[in-house]
Amino acid sequence: MNFPLFSSLRLVLLASFLSGFHTFTSHGFSIKEATISDLQLAFRQNQLTSRKLIEFYIGEIRTLNPVLRGVIEVNPDAIHQADKADKERKANAPVSLSPLHGIPVLLKDNIATKDKLNTTAGSFALLGSVVPRDAGVVVKLRKAGAIILGKASLSEWANFRSFEAPNGFSARGGQGKNPYVLSADPCGSSSGSAISVAANMVAVSLGTETDGSILCPSGSNLVVGIKPTVGLTSRAGVIPISPRQDTVGPICRTVSDAVHVLDAIVGFDYNDGATRDGSKYMPYGGYKQFLKTNGLKGKRLGVAWNPFFELLEGSLPAQVFENNLQILRHGGAVVVEYLEIANIDVIFNSTLSGEEVALLAEFKIHLNAYLRELVVSPVRSLAKIIAFNENNSDLEKIKEFGQEIFLAAEATNGLGKAEKAALLNLERLTSDGFEKLVRENELDALVTPGATIAPVLAIGGLPGISVPAGFGNRGMPVGISFGGLKGTESKLIEIAYSFEQATKIRKPPAFKP
Repeated sequence: MNFPLFSSLRLVLLASFLSGFHTFTSHGFSIKEATISDLQLAFRQNQLTSRKLIEFYIGEIRTLNPVLRGVIEVNPDAIHQADKADKERKANAPVSLSPLHGIPVLLKDNIATKDKLNTTAGSFALLGSVVPRDAGVVVKLRKAGAIILGKASLSEWANFRSFEAPNGFSARGGQGKNPYVLSADPCGSSSGSAISVAANMVAVSLGTETDGSILCPSGSNLVVGIKPTVGLTSRAGVIPISPRQDTVGPICRTVSDAVHVLDAIVGFDYNDGATRDGSKYMPYGGYKQFLKTNGLKGKRLGVAWNPFFELLEGSLPAQVFENNLQILRHGGAVVVEYLEIANIDVIFNSTLSGEEVALLAEFKIHLNAYLRELVVSPVRSLAKIIAFNENNSDLEKIKEFGQEIFLAAEATNGLGKAEKAALLNLERLTSDGFEKLVRENELDALVTPGATIAPVLAIGGLPGISVPAGFGNRGMPVGISFGGLKGTESKLIEIAYSFEQATKIRKPPAFKP
């Protein structure tokens, strides 16, 4: 470790320690690690205002973000929005009753906002572009009274530009760092959303997932991530990879916070046709009713050790996962072990499964459609982005990381025979694999260490939740994931919340080198 980096680390540790003196308001309320319910109670008891909350988070971003790189932009209108929320609260406006009213939210930088913020997927190619409207989930957040604090960093283009680029890296945001072990992988692509929440630079955030991009960074940064059933939340206004697999979900410090956000963003959006079918899964009364401490009782949970645990071999001690399973049993769940998903080796090979073929073609089609709809944009097609990267290699780090995924996608020509065959194979792998296993064993969920289940859920458009589960080698955080059939978020929330309340593993980061 060189001396400049060591000095920076010492400064971050010192600044983080000193910032603790500012975590308390004049009434003694601690903002750090506060839940949405804690913040709302502090609002009602006049211990806190939305302005003070925003000012605190902006201060933490200024202190920590130069090293963590979890935030790309802060909303210049955030303070104004906070003042508006404080006035609404004083006037007892109906919106002030919303759980998210006056709460800051950080959005992954592929989620469009029609304001002074950019939406760039971390790339300079889209800097200065103007979106036609707020993303569907942003419309719902604003309706709920949430404050858009800014844009979170990400793996550039949601990890769909280069196989060589490290997780958490983008040209605009730099290299995101895991706040628990700075030299460790923060995972991607919603890395900045997870980093920022974990390090208390924001209350809650939104991420997106095509294959692992919510579950993986959530587990690696000791936070909670919900990957909703595809279509349960709108993807309108989100820079796409594949509408068949893309989904938007919350990344928060607790299951209850994630559920409050999920309740706010689910539902029909006429700009995303998939939400018409997705809406049928929404329970009357929302998801908060499933925050039950006895939610494990009577649940049947499946465990497929092979190959899920083997994928984490060397980073996750077996005893950690064994302890997690014991907690599930003690909570009243029936744990069915040594199950196997049919053709799991094929599912984990994106070339054999057809996922790679399908995603490359879908990406080109839907990204070009997104770019054409922009009001203003320096680029209007994937081909133009590739050219921009080639002509601006110093900006985009192309010489270092390349853009081979872009080039492969550009070489596609719509959904031909190969792509249609791939899509059929993905459907078959899901129906004959995960779905058949769950139904035949009458499971409520499949339990896996880390985010190893992500490809299985991804190709089927299935939901999953990652919850803090412990620490592996070098003190790296480890999550546990619960995955289920389409529309089973209610069951997954019961399981995840009950596990979380029984373990209370979440703790603030230590910024270890």
